[in-house]
Amino acid sequence: MNTAGTIDRPLTHDPQLRQLSKQETDLAAALGVPIFSRTEVVCTHQNRTHQMQLMPESLARAQMQERLQDAESGRRARRLVSARRLHRRAERATLRARRALAMAVMQ
Repeated sequence: MNTAGTIDRPLTHDPQLRQLSKQETDLAAALGVPIFSRTEVVCTHQNRTHQMQLMPESLARAQMQERLQDAESGRRARRLVSARRLHRRAERATLRARRALAMAVMQ
């Protein structure tokens, strides 16, 4: 069915310009789907478009938040590794100082 103007290929997708065919209204009635007026369709279409425009923003915001959390956890991990390294270095320095003191006392 490649003929323009069928259910599969309507002449236009614009809800304001599109007239529902008898088949579409019968199908909607059989399925119990409410048929909206043109203004309701346009409002719904506009809201959906607005929501869809905001979706990339919210997705980007969520990704940015996740990246910030990853960066913060990475900074915490690096600080912890650095603190442990400094702690070990301080312990070795303390042991060297004790040994030096013991050697000085024994002589």
